[in-house]
Amino acid sequence: MQNDNYLKELFQREFAKMVAVISSLFGLEHIELAEDIVSETFLTAAESWGMKGMPPNPTAWLYTVAKQKTLYHFRRDKIFQQKVLPALSSQKVETTELDELNFSEQHIKDSQLQMIFAICTPVIASEAQIGLALRILCGFGIDEIAEAFLSSKETINKRLFRAREKLRSEKVQLEFPPEDKVSERLDNVLHIIYLLFNEGYYSMTQNEILRKDLCVEAMKLGTFLTEYERTNQPKTNALLALMCFHASRFNARQTSDGDIILYEDQDRNKWDTELIRQGIHFLDLSASGNELSSYHLEARIACWHCIKEDSPEKWEEILSLYDKLRTINFSPAVVLNRLYALYKARGSDIALNEAEPLQMDNNHFYFILLGELFREKDPGKARLQYQKALSLSKTQIERQEIQHKIDSLT
Repeated sequence: MQNDNYLKELFQREFAKMVAVISSLFGLEHIELAEDIVSETFLTAAESWGMKGMPPNPTAWLYTVAKQKTLYHFRRDKIFQQKVLPALSSQKVETTELDELNFSEQHIKDSQLQMIFAICTPVIASEAQIGLALRILCGFGIDEIAEAFLSSKETINKRLFRAREKLRSEKVQLEFPPEDKVSERLDNVLHIIYLLFNEGYYSMTQNEILRKDLCVEAMKLGTFLTEYERTNQPKTNALLALMCFHASRFNARQTSDGDIILYEDQDRNKWDTELIRQGIHFLDLSASGNELSSYHLEARIACWHCIKEDSPEKWEEILSLYDKLRTINFSPAVVLNRLYALYKARGSDIALNEAEPLQMDNNHFYFILLGELFREKDPGKARLQYQKALSLSKTQIERQEIQHKIDSLT
């Protein structure tokens, strides 16, 4: 069992590296072959290590076997191209001798960085990019991806197949963007990492380990980008700060039974002070340069949320940040979060004056907010708003949370 757990950890740590290096040799049009070779390598490891025990250097063993399997696939394909196809078509097929796999630390890093930009290409829909990121960049299995998306294995396999086909048809290259395109392409990479983190942080799956793993993998990718001069930009550090601040409250957000604990009800002694410290560090680094991204503003808001003491001044600062965020990244979520900050800073009456005219009739979070605003002044109206939210909610966890609010009304 211990070996199985270690092999799983090794798979998630090394899968992305090995696929990236093999894909750099074969090209992205053969990314499935790279995945198959790495999967075969780990299957061989499970069989061999089960009988003979763990080798002294498991990672080096994996790289050696992966090289052997890759060369076997290449040589088999070379024989097909040079001998079988010419015999069938009477045409001479030219082949190019490929270099042997290079698993040096620098080449692995370069290949991984190129892979991040390739997978986060705008030619693939965001949802498919997240799926590919989980599979190729994070080493998640199809079962885990399906659970993360609350979907079936068949649906995920089809989605990944279409994404890989898009990589082929659009001839996406495994290469670093030109200097003048780095910042623009980095925006899409950061967006996918942001969505990946949110899949974990706001996930409705009951799998607590999976939810944390999604967040951890997103943070690893963000940290990875800070290790390269061209991607270590202020907005990269701002996103990493944002993720650190949110992750610091992970252990306080849920009961042992899986119920959500809202911010104001959390045990603040469970907040991770080391992650908060790291968040402040990356937030300080993000202050250089002239660009003010939505990640900067969201990170500042998240930083204020990590201050344990509540006060009108705290919520006035958060409200001011939401006012700025609303101008550069307008969304229903930003509007509703701003209204909550307005309520905490200036009271329910002022917040209601802005909230009621919005009429977001298909947004259950809107009715949850109205319920909060009516809770003290008119419990009957609050109950009606919560019931509307309950009718619109789509997951069991959301329904449980809303029902708890209804039951707590006097």
